[in-house]
Amino acid sequence: MPNKTPETAPLRVLIIGAGFAGLGLAMRLRQQGVDDFLILEKGSEPGGTWRDNSYPGAACDVPSHLYSFSFEPKTDWTRRYAPQAEIFAYVRQCIDNYGLQPKIRVNSEVAQARFDELAALWRVTTTDGASFSARALVSACGQLNRPLYPQIPGVERFAGESFHSARWHHDLDLSGKRVAVIGTGASAIQFVPQIVPKVKQLTLFQRTPAYVLAKPDRAYSRFELALMQRWPWTQKLDRGLQYLYHEARGVAFFVLPGLMKLMRGSFLRHLARQVDDAGLRAKLTPDYPMGCKRILISNDYYPALAQPQVAVVNEAIREVSEHGVITADGREHAADVLIYGTGFAASDFLAPMQIRGLGGLDLNQAWKDGAEAYKGISVNGFPNLFILYGPNTNLGHNSIIYMLESQFPYVLACLDKLDQGVRYLDVRKPVQDAWNQRVQHAIEHSVWEQGCSSWYKNAAGKHTNNWSGFTFSYRRHTRQPDWSAYDLVR
Repeated sequence: MPNKTPETAPLRVLIIGAGFAGLGLAMRLRQQGVDDFLILEKGSEPGGTWRDNSYPGAACDVPSHLYSFSFEPKTDWTRRYAPQAEIFAYVRQCIDNYGLQPKIRVNSEVAQARFDELAALWRVTTTDGASFSARALVSACGQLNRPLYPQIPGVERFAGESFHSARWHHDLDLSGKRVAVIGTGASAIQFVPQIVPKVKQLTLFQRTPAYVLAKPDRAYSRFELALMQRWPWTQKLDRGLQYLYHEARGVAFFVLPGLMKLMRGSFLRHLARQVDDAGLRAKLTPDYPMGCKRILISNDYYPALAQPQVAVVNEAIREVSEHGVITADGREHAADVLIYGTGFAASDFLAPMQIRGLGGLDLNQAWKDGAEAYKGISVNGFPNLFILYGPNTNLGHNSIIYMLESQFPYVLACLDKLDQGVRYLDVRKPVQDAWNQRVQHAIEHSVWEQGCSSWYKNAAGKHTNNWSGFTFSYRRHTRQPDWSAYDLVR
């Protein structure tokens, strides 16, 4: 919708971000009959990560039925693991079904938000100069929205086209081109197999190999689709079974990490089946414990790397030249196109916004040692600010949608509290500290603390991203706010 000057009356709630988190909360507000909210979206349309990541082969690595809202089920997913276009269409369907379009203000990137203590309001300004005020501010920016570009000398010298996978150049024809891909994470394993048949040559620069398992993906049969249309409870049953299967995997992540050694056997068998060349297999075999970094799933990644026009380079990159990439051994690898599959600035929550709380406290300053929040939602010194998919709420074993659906009722209960004579609520510092210590202590015994660096940690090595237990235990923690944890200012 076109941008317009906002109403002067303060909103009940202002939501930043129109991805799954922001839209899901808005849908819940609509279900409650609440109309007094607005979503600010920095992009030109809603959709979050599923708008940004439209590279060839983009798809979810969580089953479709699990990667959709329980209160807005979809019985006609075409595949067990939905492709990007289908998830993006589902997002737009949710917007239509709940009449959210008028509530979304696109091309509205938040520059700063300041808590006005006297008025008990958040004062928010966007980069285009518009200003808003709201009793509550909800950050629904997610953890994977800011592409991370590697700091490599000479990148500006490169004469060809270069781009990040989350900013894919769809108008660029890669046919017959020499392509250099830097990074081998969750995006690269999806787009590399799609572009290999087109390119003249593909050089894949791999800093650390990933654990890649077979993806149990297939199209849903016409019979299954008809069954779910006729009896929607069968879709709920499938979703429930998938949830239990994924939740059980948590045992190996944070209860008995030793079980990962057994899972490593299935990885080695998958690699051996798909790659004949012993030298290439050695390059693709990680030297760190399985699960320490994100485990990936693909059926076509390894076969793509075994093609004659593909070279996997483990040598560190020294610099980028005008015509290619130079590795530490001095060799120049010629390239016409450079693609970064280097992921996102995942631990820089809410950046680059400037958020100021009580007494002008800057959130970046409060988080200088690493982001933390009570239950991943509330931050001391920042009253009436609620974070969805905040610090320590990411998962390695199940669907983030389940975590979001645990957070929605908690945030809604806090919003209701503000309608009951409370001007603002601020989580108490000792409560937040105790919560964070508990989370960090649990992570110490998990597979993520088995001696590798990953995007789950910040530069100082603090685990800021992952939840340290089962998702049902997180749901129990967020079932209802404990008001004694907050200073309630009336």
